[in-house]
Amino acid sequence: MALHLLIDGYNVIRRSPELGRLDREDLERGREALLARLAAYRRLRPHRITVVFDGAGAPAGLPERDRRAGVRVLFSRGGETADRLIAQLAREEGDGVLVVTSDAALQRTVASCGADAVSAEDFAARLELALHGGAPEDAEEDGPGGGRRLATRKKGAARRTPKRERRARRRAMKL
Repeated sequence: MALHLLIDGYNVIRRSPELGRLDREDLERGREALLARLAAYRRLRPHRITVVFDGAGAPAGLPERDRRAGVRVLFSRGGETADRLIAQLAREEGDGVLVVTSDAALQRTVASCGADAVSAEDFAARLELALHGGAPEDAEEDGPGGGRRLATRKKGAARRTPKRERRARRRAMKL
């Protein structure tokens, strides 16, 4: 089953230091920078990507639905929040969606719809890692033969995580 990323656009922008700086200078610059990064990410990983922005910040004359380099862009309508639109989309697709937001209330809402959620900070870090080809944080430089290997040192008492958390972690690993 293909992964569909449903992204809370302004939440990701404001949780990322670089995008947040651009957003403070000009709202549209922050939005365009995020869309450019997501388009580059989509070329590397062919996930379906939908970004939802609050319609209150939309430029005049811009359609409420748009597509840029394979990234679907939605603006909420007047009187509707992006969170409400994200929850509606998650409810429609349910199990096949990974919602990117740090909004705890929205995370709980989409979880009740059967979707999984990942924080905006975690996604931003994974996005940068994918775009710049860095090593995972768990990787050690000095593996056998000078190559990279994942650290296997145990980090605590053995405990099986709940099935829902394991499924969410597997989806997040696909990012």
